[in-house]
Amino acid sequence: MSKNDLFHKIGQVVLHALFWCGVLFFYTYFFGFDSVDFNYILSFSLFLMPITIATTYVSIYKLIPDYLVKKHYFRFALYSFYTIVISAYLIVISILFGLTYLSNFRFESMAPVSKSMLFVAIAVYVVVIVVSAYKLFKLHLKQTRDKSKLESKILEAQLKLKEQELNYLKMQIHPHFLFNTLNTMYGFALKKADETPEMILMLSNLLDYLLYQVDKPFVLLQAEINHIQDYIELEKMRFNDTLNIEFTTHGITDDIKIAPMLLIPFVENSFKHGTIKSGQLEIKIRLECHDQNIHFYIENTNTNNDTASKGIGLENIIKRLDLLYSDNYNLTIDNTTDIFKVNLQLSVL
Repeated sequence: MSKNDLFHKIGQVVLHALFWCGVLFFYTYFFGFDSVDFNYILSFSLFLMPITIATTYVSIYKLIPDYLVKKHYFRFALYSFYTIVISAYLIVISILFGLTYLSNFRFESMAPVSKSMLFVAIAVYVVVIVVSAYKLFKLHLKQTRDKSKLESKILEAQLKLKEQELNYLKMQIHPHFLFNTLNTMYGFALKKADETPEMILMLSNLLDYLLYQVDKPFVLLQAEINHIQDYIELEKMRFNDTLNIEFTTHGITDDIKIAPMLLIPFVENSFKHGTIKSGQLEIKIRLECHDQNIHFYIENTNTNNDTASKGIGLENIIKRLDLLYSDNYNLTIDNTTDIFKVNLQLSVL
């Protein structure tokens, strides 16, 4: 047993001793009503103390924790009845003790209150009921604390699981995005294009965002927009005159934040699975903000290719939306013969 446990036990013993001293004082006051024989009152109270202590401890250490709290109601009622019967019998013995030993069979010499079986029982059971009620209150507080701790642990475990899943999804997005970008740069390097140094610089900006910003839970929406613009400029070099893209924003403020890399997979998907028609790939991107609501819309020319709506990037982004924004978003994907559309409405409150 540690020192703390020892001190705790000693403290409990002292508190119990002080409490029972208080009960003894209560008994002497209660049974001393209309009586001047202090020796009789003290002796009678001392005789009644073991009965009260035993009944109380049976209630708070056996009946309540083993039967009532565990919802064994029948056993609780049965053993409570046994306890009352036995304690009532001992209360009768205490009255007989007062009559025979303390007053020498002179009924008129007994303290008035100690003559009544009802008053003596009330004195004993009031103490038992008060202590039992306090015990129930303590058990209720303990159960509440334990339940709160358990809920906190469950919530913490769920948050860790959620964080691990989000990190896993990010790990999938990172190499996917990087592979597409490096593949584009590889094509320029083979052609020894003059735009290669500029492309490397843009790639550096993209990697800076990818490596240092994406691990944050949320980033400014403007930072995500800048990232999208860098990516678009990179793709413009690859497509040259075969790309017709329109990217407009409206109502962007400096206080709106969003999960990093949340919108870029939609943009990537448009470049990767979009179809060049009449010599051009047409992409329209519109991003609007109103209060704390974001509306993101993107469309590209299409040949009804099912892979456009089933890529790794889109699957991951839907999972991330479910984890991060739950019921605070609405995503619709329309894959028609000519146009592939994505419409995302997001509340970032």
